[in-house]
Amino acid sequence: MGDWHEQRFCVTGGAGFLGSFVVEQLAARGVDRERIFVPRRRDFDLTREADVERLFDAARPDVMIHLAAEVGGIGANRDNPGRYFFANMAMGLHLIEQARRRGLGKFVQVGTICAYPKFTPVPFREEDLWNGYPEETNAPYGVAKKALLVMCQAYRQQYGLNAIYLLPVNLYGPRDNFDLHTSHVIPAMIRKFIEARERGQEAVTLWGDGSPSREFLYVEDAAEGILAAAERYADAEPVNLGSGREIRISELAELVARETGYGGRIVWDASKPNGQPRRCLDVSRARERLGWVARTPLEEGLRRTIAWYGEHRRSG
Repeated sequence: MGDWHEQRFCVTGGAGFLGSFVVEQLAARGVDRERIFVPRRRDFDLTREADVERLFDAARPDVMIHLAAEVGGIGANRDNPGRYFFANMAMGLHLIEQARRRGLGKFVQVGTICAYPKFTPVPFREEDLWNGYPEETNAPYGVAKKALLVMCQAYRQQYGLNAIYLLPVNLYGPRDNFDLHTSHVIPAMIRKFIEARERGQEAVTLWGDGSPSREFLYVEDAAEGILAAAERYADAEPVNLGSGREIRISELAELVARETGYGGRIVWDASKPNGQPRRCLDVSRARERLGWVARTPLEEGLRRTIAWYGEHRRSG
């Protein structure tokens, strides 16, 4: 990709959870902060073509890392299927087209594990992406993101755009979203267990029956994987980013309860949806093509996340 110090970067979503770590790691690699442009939603509505044109005029990027998304947990996905499809499709559509028009040097599209079919064999291999329909509750979001893989590949084939596509598994870590309606499973559990401990609650109720499995990737590891791909990867095939460790939600709940010091009962509300039955990635392509592996064990990542939440919840 050339000398990082000479590149201008635009990181959409760069003020958000994952994006803030990507920006920090770019700076740690020696990229001057003045060469890292982070668009804010109040200034640029990336679902509008005119705003995306203004963004490229303002940022003048050599490398675009597209992390911005409208996303949430199962409940938020059920409430906003149309918005999640439109917003994620429109943002990628305008950004990739503008990258083509401007002759961008590198476009990094970060996709979603929700793009995989509902019953993908474990571990998920990148070749399995098209072997079925995604899990229904997050399918609009997943399909929109998967369509951007097709767009990246088509633009590479027709226009020579150096666009790559990454598939990070469920992320967690400091600075995550802890709002109970829109958060993902780990921050939601952390908040519920800490509040239950403080209130002296005898039981905490969680969605589903606890049987699904998930894989989790610590946010700083994910940022390192994204930058490894931005620097070293230039092919059409998508790349999974994950830890390679599968854990049942029921086991995760027990682990989070223990780490937060909650000693009450865990009750499962089976009337609520479970989401996809299993998730665990084959991460061999990332290891072989990017030279990247996740480094943070789940227990250590949880401790860091819980500590961050404890420090920031009252001031936030």
